[in-house]
Amino acid sequence: MSDITYDIEKIKEVVRERSLRHIAFIMDGNGRWAKKRGMPREYGHKVGVEAFKRVIEACDKLDIECVTVYAFSTENWKRPKREVNSIMKLLDEYLDKSCPDSVSIRVIGDISALDERIREKIINIQNATEGREKTVNIAINYGSRAEITNAVNCLIKEGADSITEDDISRKLYTAGSPDLDLIVRTGGDLRISNFLLWQAAYAEFYFTDKLWPDMSESDVADAVLSFNSRKRRYGGLDK
Repeated sequence: MSDITYDIEKIKEVVRERSLRHIAFIMDGNGRWAKKRGMPREYGHKVGVEAFKRVIEACDKLDIECVTVYAFSTENWKRPKREVNSIMKLLDEYLDKSCPDSVSIRVIGDISALDERIREKIINIQNATEGREKTVNIAINYGSRAEITNAVNCLIKEGADSITEDDISRKLYTAGSPDLDLIVRTGGDLRISNFLLWQAAYAEFYFTDKLWPDMSESDVADAVLSFNSRKRRYGGLDK
């Protein structure tokens, strides 16, 4: 973890003044981080859990209301079985140990494909942390296209004759979370990989070459400062 060289109160002021309520992270680069060190990819995911805890704690300190992290996508099942099993084991071990006491944990995605033990743990941790001041959405077996499709199908089952944008928003896995303000992707790739496509309509993007296991509080601060430099017009003009 790099040294904290920023003024936390100034960063919190940016969060308040720019209404930065919801930040999302695409946690990319665990496997490459491990490979660079001659270690198996599974080791990179284990170290990535520690980075996850650092980042969540940093966001908590900065009073960011909601954080969403991309933990396991619907496409990640294509990875080698050993790696998938390792990720699932880490989820089982760390779901209830990785967030501050001020945070409600929500899992977004289709959890029906997960092991029964993990499903039960998800339900228990969501119930135990419900109603807290801040929220961490953990995307597991998540794909944005599937999420939108599921939302529309739910509305059809309810007998909707026509569907509005608000209707879809309230049926998404992230319903109840603030609008997404900033997406941070580590690892150097410049894409969002089927993540929060609907929610990202007016979000800002921050890409870094840093691999996820190396992410620190200072890196979160850098992302917030970058957000502060953006002009958010929402299709309009500068005032």
